[in-house]
Amino acid sequence: MARIHEKSKPFTEPSFLEGPHDFSPVLGGPLFQLLRRAHLEGNHLELLYRRVVIITLLAWLPLLLLEILGSSAERLSFLHDVEVHVRFLVALPVLIAAELIVHSRIRPVVHRFVERRIVLPQDLPRFDRAIDSAVRLRNSVILEAGLLLLVYTLGLWIWHTRIALNAPTWYGIPGNSWRLTPAGYWYVFVSIPFVQFILLRWYLRLFIWFRFLWQVSRIDLNLIATHPDRCAGLAFLGKSAYAFGPILFAQGAMLAGLVASRVLYGGEKLPGLKLQIGGFIAFFVVAILAPLLMFTPQMARAKRKGLAEYGLLAQRYVESFEQKWVLGDAETSQELLGTGDIQSLADLGNAYSVVREMRPVPFGLEDIARLAAATAAPLVPLLLTIFSPEELIMRIIKVVF
Repeated sequence: MARIHEKSKPFTEPSFLEGPHDFSPVLGGPLFQLLRRAHLEGNHLELLYRRVVIITLLAWLPLLLLEILGSSAERLSFLHDVEVHVRFLVALPVLIAAELIVHSRIRPVVHRFVERRIVLPQDLPRFDRAIDSAVRLRNSVILEAGLLLLVYTLGLWIWHTRIALNAPTWYGIPGNSWRLTPAGYWYVFVSIPFVQFILLRWYLRLFIWFRFLWQVSRIDLNLIATHPDRCAGLAFLGKSAYAFGPILFAQGAMLAGLVASRVLYGGEKLPGLKLQIGGFIAFFVVAILAPLLMFTPQMARAKRKGLAEYGLLAQRYVESFEQKWVLGDAETSQELLGTGDIQSLADLGNAYSVVREMRPVPFGLEDIARLAAATAAPLVPLLLTIFSPEELIMRIIKVVF
């Protein structure tokens, strides 16, 4: 019985990987456990290079080999399909490598709630229950199995209804979207579902992370309006969103591949797609940062409280200051130069300014710009369809300098 329990333990969550007040949205789940057993994953996401190479080649290399073996002069070459190469050689490796980045940057964020006493000791049981709930969702076999089922049902149905071949391609023949070449069968039933599953799994992890933050935002947090980060101590949440930059980059890369195909082979012009591209970038930046607005009510309450408290303190202080230095006798007034009262008045004014300038959201324009840049970065090479390399370099230099 002990041996049976030992073998089944990895498919529950190995508790030795996480300690008290500890949670990583990526360090667990059925796929994580299967990759560990296949020696493609370590206890703490080691073996990244091996994992990226093997999974990427599994999705892309059979397409190349099957296309070479079954190539025909009438089909569009696999090597000319920009969208496919970007999806499997850029986006997929980035989505796999993003696990390590998300783990290393998000895990400490959970600790900061406790280390910085934003969650007070009396509220730690609620905080721990939020962690336990998130861990159960992350490790759910049913959820990941549901994602796989979704990919092979709804995903295939969408592909079937959207794809209409007007000319022979490396993966299919006109007339019916299921008239596939050997490379096409691998593409439709292995490569595409694999990328879709990885992407949906990331969406699930984002949901779990934001659900955890929502539960934390229901706790009475110890927010201090005079915190120098201008966010009552929660600015680290906005910075933590950078961890999801690789996911946004991968999404931007897949969009870049799609746009490149439409521009190079569909006869469309890049300027005509700028609204769609801009909307795409805005949507994903909002999707990452908007959930942090759940902390806005408590932050706004902390600001109102800070303004009231420091306003009262300032009123009392300036009354005493005026009584002592302005309405006092001349002999007392001569002692004003060099007194600590002036410095205290200045310090109080600075503290009140910090409260007044406090933001109602735990992120700023810099955070928005960085995430937008991460999403838009893969689209920059598309500008070569409009400008020459020399002209593009000069325009970039003008923007930067």
